[in-house]
Amino acid sequence: MSIKDLVKTRMSKNVKFMGQNIEINKLSVSEVLSIQERASEVSKSSNELEGFEVLKEVIRYSVTDAKDLSDEDFNSFPMDELSNLSNEIMKFSGLGQQEGK
Repeated sequence: MSIKDLVKTRMSKNVKFMGQNIEINKLSVSEVLSIQERASEVSKSSNELEGFEVLKEVIRYSVTDAKDLSDEDFNSFPMDELSNLSNEIMKFSGLGQQEGK
């Protein structure tokens, strides 16, 4: 197998969300760059809701079937569960705080 054969291959794992197992995928370089750009814009803004938009983007990129979730769907979940899920995605993708450092 060549590296070219691995293009668009997704690495995934199961994590807990609201007590259930769901599948997350590692973010691609293009997805990470998009999220970083959005996060940079949010850091310059005083609108706290924009941070929630970035969190939804992270989840939509990574979680299987999350692209189909509406904003209303996201609003029905507990905020801490969404935040924990986003943190798991970021860690799995090699971003965010590294434990033990």
